[in-house]
Amino acid sequence: MNKRIIWGIRHPSLVIGLAIVLTMLFIAAFAPLITAYDPERMDMANRLAGPGPGHLLGTDNFGRDLWTRVAYGARISLLIGLTSVTVAAAIGTLVGLAAGYYRGWLDLVLMRIVDLFLGFPPIILALALIAALGPGAGNVTIALIAVFWTQYARIVRAVTLVESEREYVVAARAVGLGDVRILLRQILPNALGPVIVLATLGIGTAIIAESGLSFLGFGVQPPTPTWGWTLAYGMRFLRTDVWLSTVPGLCIMITVLGFNLFGDGLRDMLDPKAVSRRL
Repeated sequence: MNKRIIWGIRHPSLVIGLAIVLTMLFIAAFAPLITAYDPERMDMANRLAGPGPGHLLGTDNFGRDLWTRVAYGARISLLIGLTSVTVAAAIGTLVGLAAGYYRGWLDLVLMRIVDLFLGFPPIILALALIAALGPGAGNVTIALIAVFWTQYARIVRAVTLVESEREYVVAARAVGLGDVRILLRQILPNALGPVIVLATLGIGTAIIAESGLSFLGFGVQPPTPTWGWTLAYGMRFLRTDVWLSTVPGLCIMITVLGFNLFGDGLRDMLDPKAVSRRL
């Protein structure tokens, strides 16, 4: 068996993080099968019911089952987090490859655009875009893509600048391979490691950002269940019904912790020195 795989199985942070991530993905994917209620159906007769047999995590002020709201909310948070990071990584990787390989005026123009985006605080940039586009899952995703793509552009550019001077790239040019083939088959594989690790860690950041925007009222709008909005609305009843905010808050914390542990373990697994020390 590959040494990296053996090391990864023995690495507690990687295993625990992956278990948490897979559990949350399972809950999000099979929410209709593991919950017994409609997430938007109100039942005023059972409003603010505490956790119990009928409602595992209690109900909100409209009588909606909190476990159902949290399970369906995982769909929104994970979908936005995964989509925004995947698209941002793709855009940033293409920009970084082009800037680092061709250099010159193209590198200058692309990196100045990156600097322009980095000149705005991330939350201010996201809020400005949502204010212009309007709230909603799609627009939140677009805003997060605009916030995150620059990280990948800078990392991939740095890797490309180094790799483009290596002997294997010089040899590939000498035998007549085209630029696209060199970029995709020679340089890109060497940049994928840092990109994958950054993306894994970035998903947790994206989930926090989406929840924060929803908490402030700029994200996905009610009655669609989201962790951020459920947490914000539960704050009104924090003195009397603490579970309304505690449950979605714990979901956010555990999910982000899972992605961070998985990203940490993945980073170490892709580091040859760390693998050699462990084995």
